[in-house]
Amino acid sequence: MRELSFLSVLVFIVSCSDAETKVVSSPKENTKEVPQEIPVVENLGPETFEGLVDVKSYSGDIFIDLKYATEDNFMGLILYERTKRAYLQVEVAQRLAYCQSYLSAIDSGLHLLIYDAARPVSVQRLMWNALDTVPVKERGKYVSNPANLSLHNMGCAVDITICNSNGVPLDMGAGFDDFRDIAFPNKETKYLKTGALSRAQYENRLLLRKVMASQNFRQLPTEWWHYNAFSREVAKNKFRPLEVEPY
Repeated sequence: MRELSFLSVLVFIVSCSDAETKVVSSPKENTKEVPQEIPVVENLGPETFEGLVDVKSYSGDIFIDLKYATEDNFMGLILYERTKRAYLQVEVAQRLAYCQSYLSAIDSGLHLLIYDAARPVSVQRLMWNALDTVPVKERGKYVSNPANLSLHNMGCAVDITICNSNGVPLDMGAGFDDFRDIAFPNKETKYLKTGALSRAQYENRLLLRKVMASQNFRQLPTEWWHYNAFSREVAKNKFRPLEVEPY
């Protein structure tokens, strides 16, 4: 049987036993349009803001999970109402992209995962005031005094870990924003001896440290996840602080 065009009615002849001929037509093509689901594209805001750039514009292999844009942080509140991207100074974002390339060379299944990057001074004040029961000298171990500015405020610091291709973070022995001493890099030896920090957890921290050190990021001694790209003095001379969220 010769196939006709797609929109034609298929007609074929069937010989009947009484020598009569019947004409049989196929059902008409259903031309009713099926509504297509329109994908929702989230508005992430500008790729650049106040001289800062989205890290992913330099490396799509870096994963992002901004904890202060969720309730999964030490305050249990959404602090970023409009910040949807991980912003950093251009040269800091470039250095971080090189760190990812180095990590990929070590293990192609591993990715840097950013928990926080540039942070507005307005949010810094909220975090500082939330710890008002902690003496000022002790409070500075966990949150920088907004009066002195944090390197986060200038887009020169990043809170970061390593995850697999499914976005599952490696076990570092303490979570992000963990204020316990076991999160302190300068007390790791103590917790290794007691067994509170396992060798595998320690090795994961060392891997992160090795990758970040490859581009001269310096780790904060009280937070395994925090790395600075510059000293506070250098950053203040080179950059201006981010006062508000993107708009």
